[in-house]
Amino acid sequence: MKRSGLILLTAFLAVFTNAQLRVAIAGGGHVSSVNETNNLPGWDSVSGNYSSRTGIHFGFMADLQLSHSSKIYFQPGIIFYNKGRKYAAPYDSTGVVKTFSSSQYINYIDVPLNLVLKFHLGKNKFMIGGGPYASFFYNGKEKTETVFSDGHFESTENNDLPVGKKSDQYKIVDYGLNALAGFEFGRVFITANYSRGFGDFYKPAYDGHLNHQVIGGTLGIYLGRPIETENIIKDKDKDGIADKDDACPTEPGTAATHGCPDKDGDGIADKDDQCPDEPGLAANHGCPVHDRDNDGVADEIDKCPDVAGLKKYDGCPIPDTDKDGVNDEEDKCPTVPGVARYNGCPVPDSDGDGVNDEEDKCPTVAGPKENNGCPEIKKEIIEKVNLAARRIQFEKAKANLLPASLKVLDEVAQILIQNRELKLSIEGHSSSEGNYDVNMELSQQRAEAVRQYLITKGIDAHTMKAQGFGPNKPLNDGKTPAEKALNRRVELKLSNQ
Repeated sequence: MKRSGLILLTAFLAVFTNAQLRVAIAGGGHVSSVNETNNLPGWDSVSGNYSSRTGIHFGFMADLQLSHSSKIYFQPGIIFYNKGRKYAAPYDSTGVVKTFSSSQYINYIDVPLNLVLKFHLGKNKFMIGGGPYASFFYNGKEKTETVFSDGHFESTENNDLPVGKKSDQYKIVDYGLNALAGFEFGRVFITANYSRGFGDFYKPAYDGHLNHQVIGGTLGIYLGRPIETENIIKDKDKDGIADKDDACPTEPGTAATHGCPDKDGDGIADKDDQCPDEPGLAANHGCPVHDRDNDGVADEIDKCPDVAGLKKYDGCPIPDTDKDGVNDEEDKCPTVPGVARYNGCPVPDSDGDGVNDEEDKCPTVAGPKENNGCPEIKKEIIEKVNLAARRIQFEKAKANLLPASLKVLDEVAQILIQNRELKLSIEGHSSSEGNYDVNMELSQQRAEAVRQYLITKGIDAHTMKAQGFGPNKPLNDGKTPAEKALNRRVELKLSNQ
């Protein structure tokens, strides 16, 4: 077993010390215990006699970032571990045996395969992770000690533990999961570790299951910094352009000139530049031209030499034929003055009534400007509705419509059905008699009662609004009973806006 562990450790170093990653040497202390379940009678009274043992672990660990920007690292390792447990049981002092104790010390080489997530905390890092592990039996010993009541002492020790798959033998390979959390300070890291075995590392003579459990801490140090892979690029003139892409591989140049020199920085390689010491234009073979407005169009062909423009307009700015401030390239109505928000076109007038849509409250129905672009309501309709309003009556001091009022409102509903474009404002009014708040509430209720009745007759609720004004809009001084009666009213106002 010792030989197999050394071979495994050597293989690890041969693979990872030459790889593109960091290798750390790590070690620490831990507490190891064994989780056992079985069907032995009285086990619950005996299990408390078992306890954990302390141990150490040490070995090598790799640290490989999954990508240049990744926060996740792969951390395989090879770690030597002390595992096992202790047993101690006192006996009745009147018996032959006074105390009995035993220890089960087993050493393994663990190969964890962890994925670790690292977060920056200032200059340091917090890390958390875990993964599976394989555990290979290395060596171990079993020891018992018996103290008799007469003071006699006996001890046995077995340093050649049986290995195999039979009863009372230790398995060569164990497995499980582990977890870790800790901090990384540059090349140094410290972590808390937990591992739990899922395999039965030992086959007892009875029906039972034994699994390792380890809790500890680890201190480690990286032996070097991460090494990033870099492709070796042939670049004889060291201008940052690979020879295979460099038109002048022996002379430093720029990317704009495909690796060739360009002394005047005009983007034209010196070998093609008739004026290599003066910035110029490609159209002029690298020589400068007179261009007073600096628009890239030479004065000799620039029709607007003092105003910057575009080559396709012979050096002149983009034209604005209709002089509306929107150039022809953006103007959808280039020959008719308009406004920018309509892409150079005039504000539309959908109904052709001479009132543009932005000012027309009825943009799809023609109407006079005096009525905001909406058609005028026929006088006979207004008169019918006003007459109906004067005939609306309620029960005294209530918002209940009298039966005679329903017939009146039916007429109003018929007018609204025949003229769907109309909207109705229902205003409730009261006299100044009585409590102000009561009058306000009653006038609102009466206006709403009219609205609700009209809704039952098929009038769209959204075309009507009801509002109570109480005594705030009297028709007169309200001093005589007749004047007060006139102030108690419902007004119906038509609108098509």
